[in-house]
Order: sequence, then C-alpha cells, then structure tokens
Amino acid sequence: MPHIPLIEDLTKESIPPGSNLLVEFDPASQWYNASFTIAAGWIRSGGAVDYNATAQPLTNIRSKLNRLGLDVETLERESKLELNDWYTATLGKKSNERLAETSLKVADLSIDFLKPEFLENPSRLAELGIRDNASTLARFNDEKAWVEFEVTRAIQVAVAGLHKSVWIRGVVKGVHSEWVYKRLEDAYDGIIDFKIDEERGEVRNLMRIRSMRGVGFDSRWHRLKIGDNLEVTLEK
Repeated sequence: MPHIPLIEDLTKESIPPGSNLLVEFDPASQWYNASFTIAAGWIRSGGAVDYNATAQPLTNIRSKLNRLGLDVETLERESKLELNDWYTATLGKKSNERLAETSLKVADLSIDFLKPEFLENPSRLAELGIRDNASTLARFNDEKAWVEFEVTRAIQVAVAGLHKSVWIRGVVKGVHSEWVYKRLEDAYDGIIDFKIDEERGEVRNLMRIRSMRGVGFDSRWHRLKIGDNLEVTLEK
C-alpha cells in the first residue's frame, strides 16, 4: 500500500481505502505545499494521484511537482498523475487542459460526477485524490447546495468505481458559517488542521490530526519544516 506523507506519519496504521479526509487550513499555512508533498510521496511509493486544482493554474503545479523530483510529463502520459483544471473555470475562461471542469456550479458538477466514465474508468479514478481548496465552490453556489454536493456526490467518489480510493479535500478556515464546518466534519472520516502560529516573533507552521475514525493517531500539533524544494516534512 502506498504511503501518505505527513498524515500517515502521525497514524498507527494505513488510512483504509474508501476514506475521505478533510483538511481545514489557515490561508497562509503550508497546506498547498503539503498537498504537493503528499502527491509526490504517494506516487514515489507506487500509487497514482488525481489532483483537482482550484487555487492555481496547472502550470504552477507541474513546476512544483517537478521541483519535488517527479517527471511530471511521463507520469501524466502514463496516467499515474492526473491533473484536473478547476482553476480556469474560476476565471470564467475555457481550459486547454485535457482534464478540466467547465463550470463550478454544483448542478453541472453533479452531472459529471454521475457519469459512468467518471466512476468506472480506472485511469480516471486514482488511488489518491486531492482537491486543494473546496472552499472555491462557495463562490459559485450557496452554502447548502455546495455542502450537499460535497456530501452526496464528491465524498462518494472514494467508495465508488472499480476500486476504492482515498480523497483529501481542503477548506479554508474562518470563511464559512459554523454550519458548513460542522456538516462537513460529520461527513468526513478524518479531520486534519494546518495553521500558522507566532512565538516570540517567529512564525511557526503547524499541523495536527484532529480526528480519525477507526485509525489510531497522534493528535498533538507538530511543527513543519519546509525544504529548499518546498517539500514539507515533520520537524523532529
């Protein structure tokens, strides 16, 4: 079984296939770099990744994954890395990418998520899925419609299809109503926090596992170390 860096460094066993993990992150935290670290580490340990990008263009993501030592061009050609462009839709433009969402309205996304080719094509359903910032959908939908999409459609992707996968989705802290966070937290199998803190004038980057169903874990805050290539690791 491939390894999920950072997260499984703090669990006593592997995250079961079919799990959905929610990341709640401070906007200035290291979540985005951590998401690239997680993707790269999973691929290096033999897995495939489906990365859904809402926060930045795929050119930036390819550059950062290359910086982490991946041969992105080869991995995409072999479908070991699938980059899905949600970002261009946030600009009201049409993407030139092979995999892209044309609308972030949940009515349109729901139709795509129910297509047989989405759920049944093994090259389209990766073993590890990451959506960097699900909060982006709240710009285009009211809270109830967006949250119901996440709970009734997006979360089901992990347990559907030809093989089960693990999905990790990020949401920004402090920008939604309390109801949104409580509804999502109730639906997900695990909750991970990324934040920044300041101590004696020094900014510290921290993460913790707040909860995890069925898996033992270390719930303490851990300081993060950021390498020259932007790889995120737990500081020893």
